[in-house]
Amino acid sequence: MTFKTHKSQIRTIKQDDPRFQIQDVFTIATRAGFEISNSCPIEYKMVLQECINNGWLKPVAYMTERELLFSGLSND
Repeated sequence: MTFKTHKSQIRTIKQDDPRFQIQDVFTIATRAGFEISNSCPIEYKMVLQECINNGWLKPVAYMTERELLFSGLSND
């Protein structure tokens, strides 16, 4: 019996990875983050903030190996 396995080309970029931030001449931004709607009740916002502050909820970004390679070549 033989098995064929797939090696994914998608990589997870975490917040402490230097490639998590992107920048141009004047702007530095993260590749991923959270956007909470203004209509979100304050109680939920407070729960989410506590989760973020305690490290229970963290932003991650996903990139293909090809994107990582090209961002490394262009010093992004």
